[in-house]
Amino acid sequence: MRRDGLWRHANFVHLWAAATISTYGSLVTRTALPFTAILLLDASPSAISVLRIAELLPGFIFGLVAGAWVDRLRRRPIMIATDLGRALLILTIPLAAFLGWLGLGHLVIIAALVSVLSVFFDVAYQSYLPSVVKNDELVEANSKLSAAMSVAEASAFSSAGWLIQLLTAPIAMLVDAVTFVASAGLVARIQDAEIRPEPLQAAPVSSIAGDVVEGLRAVWNQPVLRGIVVAGLAQNLAFGLIGTVFLLYVNQEIGFNPGILGMIFAVGGVSSFLGALIAGRLSRFGVGAVMVTSLLLASAGEAFTPLATAANTVGVLFLVGQQIVADSALTVYDINQVSLVQAITPARVLGRINASIRVTEFGAVLLGTVAAGYIGETIGLRQTLWLGVALSLIATVALALSPVRRVRRIPEMVTETLV
Repeated sequence: MRRDGLWRHANFVHLWAAATISTYGSLVTRTALPFTAILLLDASPSAISVLRIAELLPGFIFGLVAGAWVDRLRRRPIMIATDLGRALLILTIPLAAFLGWLGLGHLVIIAALVSVLSVFFDVAYQSYLPSVVKNDELVEANSKLSAAMSVAEASAFSSAGWLIQLLTAPIAMLVDAVTFVASAGLVARIQDAEIRPEPLQAAPVSSIAGDVVEGLRAVWNQPVLRGIVVAGLAQNLAFGLIGTVFLLYVNQEIGFNPGILGMIFAVGGVSSFLGALIAGRLSRFGVGAVMVTSLLLASAGEAFTPLATAANTVGVLFLVGQQIVADSALTVYDINQVSLVQAITPARVLGRINASIRVTEFGAVLLGTVAAGYIGETIGLRQTLWLGVALSLIATVALALSPVRRVRRIPEMVTETLV
């Protein structure tokens, strides 16, 4: 296949552009929202934990239901509606700040509502891609999407830090609202080749519940999917611990200002971009082996953060090292993991499979987030980061012991044997 083949695929290009623009805005808000709480509202570790829970809990509560509905409805209209809804919600934050009404409760509510819409968008998006490209194009498609998102990450983090420092965090979130509107417009331009779902005939709640159970059973009965989920539980528990205390550690304990941190975070975007470029080429060493090795490197990269103990040159080098090693490795892992799941899952249950995996991830991150608020205040932020590194190593061992390690390639047909 020609390397430029997908660039001539109009539907893919529109989906790629929408995802890139939306990712840029979302990452600006991911940085701006906690900084709004920290800088404007003087938030404590417990308050940041509450904000993180508000972002994660809806994904855990609504994820399985979202998967069932995504498999029943057309996915493109879901993506458009959720993009526009998120834009309207985010606009309320700079408006409230301007009027002097902004408080932690407002941030928590908006974070939760945006999270609900994001659950539906993300499940629909991952389930829609196989309708746009063929199975043997999935790794290439996911690589191109990840590469673009990495560029968006570098741009978002490098600009977000200075936007926050110069214009304030709430104003920075205006950027996100605009990008969601642009994303909706691009998705609307896709000439929908999606197979229409069977008509929904006033399905009772029990039928939706049955669909949810079918999705969970499908994940558990597939050894490869089960291995991905088990490893993901430990990895996302680590993400919950690290993600909750990271900004507090590097900004409040070490002393890096938002502008410098934004530039450091931008390095992660560049390294993720490089990871996306090589992900397809690495698959010749075996998809499973690449996934295990990637998680091991990510664990090593995360260890650089607690090794940084001061806002000096050594601290910068450690944080930059974390961005280079962990971000590139996780990008390679994610591309292969998502492509593998998309390739081995029948289209009729793909929404529920994606949702089931996301719910386990959200649940683990949520548990880690709740624990991080207590652990961070009890034993310290740095010790909490080390605990996250240990959990990441456990995830690597779990994946290495699962059937995933023996997967050699992405199958072209759903019915192919994997191991």
